[in-house]
Amino acid sequence: MKNVFIGFALLFLTSCSDNSDARYDSGYSDGYATGYNTTCEIRATLIAGDWDDEHYSRGYREGYATGSYDCRNK
Repeated sequence: MKNVFIGFALLFLTSCSDNSDARYDSGYSDGYATGYNTTCEIRATLIAGDWDDEHYSRGYREGYATGSYDCRNK
């Protein structure tokens, strides 16, 4: 019984964790791909577009700038 309680406690704690890093990374990845592909005129890019999430939006802006810069300097 004690192990079941510990398992539920760990599950609860991990579900409440801050996923801001994951949302930032997702936005950065989407932004980088879009910035690179748009600047190099490669193709359209499908993205999550979670603009209501501040971490996603910040990651997207920074990723877009980096992707665009990398395309121009390849």
